Amino acid sequence: MRDIYVVIMAGGSGTRFWPFSREEKPKQFLDVLGTGQSLLQMTFERYKEIAPVANIYLASNTKYKKMIQEQLPEVDKSQLLLEPFQRNTAPCIAYACHKIAKKNADATIIVSPSDHVIFKEIAFIKLINLAIKAAEGGDKLVTVGVKPTRPET
Repeated sequence: MRDIYVVIMAGGSGTRFWPFSREEKPKQFLDVLGTGQSLLQMTFERYKEIAPVANIYLASNTKYKKMIQEQLPEVDKSQLLLEPFQRNTAPCIAYACHKIAKKNADATIIVSPSDHVIFKEIAFIKLINLAIKAAEGGDKLVTVGVKPTRPET
């Protein structure tokens, strides 16, 4: 379990969930389900079942640093990968993987958005563990997706 790392991408500006989500407080920081936890907090809790807290990194924008620290006080500042400007997904992932590889060349890295709602968490965790096993021991990329049932953005 020590070689498993998670990167939670939490830098989106929330434009697609307008008017509820705004640039000042995008959807990943909102309690959209009324559970008492934001989508970011729910994502973080989910991945604590997969990796040690010290191996969970947050990739975001510097303007969201305070909100992340308020919502996830157990995260050390060294786990925050903050970009001064939003540069989209690929640079975010490349930067995070570079930082983790410098720390642990044998790392298996999970990259996840912060704003997905997962209702079947036990099944999800089993699936992620299966993906980890498939990815370990080589230079492999495993993607996990949802089988569509209808057209959706």
